Amino acid sequence: MILIIDDDIAVRTSLQLLLKSEGYEVADTPSPGDALNIVKKRHPELVILDLNFSIATSGEEGMSLLAKIKQADPAVPVILITGWGSIELAVKGMKLGANDFINKPWNNDHLLQSVKTLLDLQDKKAQHSTRKQLDSQYNFQHIIGEDPNMLDILETIGRVAGTDASVLVMGESGTGKELIAEAIHQNSLRRNKPFIKVNLGGISTSLFESEMFGHIRGAFTDARFDRMGRFEMANKGTIFLDEIGELDAGSQVKLLRVLQDRTYEVLGSSRTKTVDVRVVCATNKNLNEMVARQSFREDLLYRINLITVYLPALRERPKDIPLLVNFFINNLKEIYNRPKLTVSVNAMKWLQTLPLPGNIRQLKNLVERSILISKKDVLDIKDFRSQLELSPVKKGNLQMPGVGVVTLEEMEVEMIKRALEFHHNKIARAAKSLGLTRSALYRRLEKYQIPFDEAED
Repeated sequence: MILIIDDDIAVRTSLQLLLKSEGYEVADTPSPGDALNIVKKRHPELVILDLNFSIATSGEEGMSLLAKIKQADPAVPVILITGWGSIELAVKGMKLGANDFINKPWNNDHLLQSVKTLLDLQDKKAQHSTRKQLDSQYNFQHIIGEDPNMLDILETIGRVAGTDASVLVMGESGTGKELIAEAIHQNSLRRNKPFIKVNLGGISTSLFESEMFGHIRGAFTDARFDRMGRFEMANKGTIFLDEIGELDAGSQVKLLRVLQDRTYEVLGSSRTKTVDVRVVCATNKNLNEMVARQSFREDLLYRINLITVYLPALRERPKDIPLLVNFFINNLKEIYNRPKLTVSVNAMKWLQTLPLPGNIRQLKNLVERSILISKKDVLDIKDFRSQLELSPVKKGNLQMPGVGVVTLEEMEVEMIKRALEFHHNKIARAAKSLGLTRSALYRRLEKYQIPFDEAED
């Protein structure tokens, strides 16, 4: 049963007709007191809650009732709905436990999508399946791993894939965030629609609107043709926003609007377009720390992380390393026409002891380089060791300067210079060793006016 709490009879009637037409059982009340009794006695599956029950427009009445509802039934999902919506109210409501925030007048499709997503998430409980069971239910063929933490992650994304819930994938560089995003799409009802990947770290601030929303001919200098934006390309499908932690403040505001209202304007046009898209985001940054430093919008974080998946580093699941190595070897046998390729037992054990800060990406690179250089069919420790790029300072033995000796900016400049020198001005390698994207490194080089002669990678 869905409970509607709103003092406006017209709103309650409209929502009842809409939800009943979709087959939902519905109850409604204009009274906060009655609403709390219904929650305690009938335990609704979902609540749609208005924020104002008098001439006041502050939303405090609704917030107070929301807190009481979550105290009475912490698990019940709540959608806030109001004609006096604001970003501040949305953030406050999310902190109190609300799951979504919709403005009046609402879009029927958007509201129904939110209802369906939240109810589906309530219905699907974790079952702690084995890898074999998961593979029989879902399409995870490109994801290698049997570590218990990875199985929990696969179970989670399998359960949420069929909904339209926004998913935030977090983890170190090289842990496979893009593969997880693709798996979510491939196991969703949108699997036959577009899957559009966007590297936000590689889009400059000046081109953000054009790239994401498109532009019409003549919108700016050199705009000689109409251009379709990424959101329009992804319509009815999934858009994967990688490196979302790299977005500047202005672009965050523009992104928030399309994620919140599912509307946008093409650059150079005043006509508003709507988009039906599932959003999956990824980052290797700690967005909660960025929110605390006010470098990432709190309201945007709430909009993208209905479900958050934390991918473990490869060093945290060493038993998966042999599975990954064998997977790479089997693929490379065909590519390099070396059918007898294998890895010795000692080498496999040695690989499991490596810290591998670059995670799966580094392991794949190491295996492929070793195969290319070695002429042997059985690769041993020395074959891998000779190709392992050792950093100039071992991780964990860093000698940090005393507090007050240098500024954070001076340290960053020094590390950038060292990385460029170590990698002979090869931007891609220097950026990777610093945990940055190429575009992020370029921005810092420009910001700090660091001179360099770029070498080919």
